[in-house]
Amino acid sequence: MINTGDTAFMLVCAALVFIMTPGLAFFYGGLVNKKNVLTIMMQSFISMGVVTIIWFVVGFSLAFGPDAGGLIGGLKYCFFNGVGLVPNGQYGETIPFFAFASYQEMFAILTPALITGAFADRVNFKSYLVFLVFWTLLIYIPLAHWVWGGGWLAKLGVVDFAGGIVVHASAGLAALASVFFVGKRRERTKENLEPHNVTHVALGTGLLWFGWFGFNAGGALGANGLAATAFINTDLGASFAMVTWLIISWVRDKNASFVGALTGAVAGLATVTPAAGYVQPWAAAVIGIIAGICCYFAVQLKNKLDWDDALDVWGVHGVGGIIGSILTGVFAVSSINGVSGLIEGDVHQFLIQIFGTAVAAVYGFIMTWIILKVVDKFLPVRVTEEEEIEGLDHALHHEEAYHME
Repeated sequence: MINTGDTAFMLVCAALVFIMTPGLAFFYGGLVNKKNVLTIMMQSFISMGVVTIIWFVVGFSLAFGPDAGGLIGGLKYCFFNGVGLVPNGQYGETIPFFAFASYQEMFAILTPALITGAFADRVNFKSYLVFLVFWTLLIYIPLAHWVWGGGWLAKLGVVDFAGGIVVHASAGLAALASVFFVGKRRERTKENLEPHNVTHVALGTGLLWFGWFGFNAGGALGANGLAATAFINTDLGASFAMVTWLIISWVRDKNASFVGALTGAVAGLATVTPAAGYVQPWAAAVIGIIAGICCYFAVQLKNKLDWDDALDVWGVHGVGGIIGSILTGVFAVSSINGVSGLIEGDVHQFLIQIFGTAVAAVYGFIMTWIILKVVDKFLPVRVTEEEEIEGLDHALHHEEAYHME
């Protein structure tokens, strides 16, 4: 039976996840130089329009329809039975179908937008639009079905409460593939690499953190105790990771970096996401500490290897998502959500988490490379040297972020 409280809760959670994409736009926009601000922000905002259309036409049907006849069956249900319950009661028995579909839509919008931070300052907008469509259809939707839609990984027992595998591991490894395919920026001077507006980074982090409460708590599909657990775990993961990152960077660099603290918080949010609805609060705090350490040193490794992952998508989201998904198999306790990890003696869950995470990471990396390769045959993925030096805001969009006398 439809419950008005659960329905209201899920609609609020969907709205909170929605605000994360503009939050990401500000986060990324502040980190790039001032001649590429509008371009990277537009890459996030345009996902809100393009992916919504894909989700309505075929995306939800493919991701959450049955394995056999998913497209036709899902479309039929979506257009003709939308006022009823979610199919077979698999995804919540007290919320309308459209509440669940809308909540999941926001995840689909955000995920490909995460990748854009890796190839900031150097990708053609036309090519990005094509990439966005095919990445959503060929990578995000299959992974969502495999893990959340009753697909083969779900049947094996892989769990992912709110997107460590489906969202962060896939986007992070897609980002790394993009870095290798697109190549390094031509202008990598200190001025060009430093954030042009740290206040925008802070605003973006605040919006992301705020929205993440809906991102994770909504995984409970109702206003209940599980949602409350996921909510507090989200805050603990972010907070402990933020402070851990700050301490490490302060000791190593001899200054308390605001950008570092903000980045640490996002790393913690990404890492605790798959575990938020399976672990106790003390474990979320431990996961946050591990996230702060591992993601910080992943970024240092990237710098040492000279990978031009412009905004550390791989080091923060990729590494964070992978670690969090595996740690779910360590710290999960059955009293929270019916899943046991290593601390309760379930070795199988730990191993299956490693397997599922590896599948998503490898699939995301290889398929992203293939998509970029194919797109590049028809539309150059990378802008020209002149456009890159001029700045993409003016060269591609004929607009400027700031008009200052």
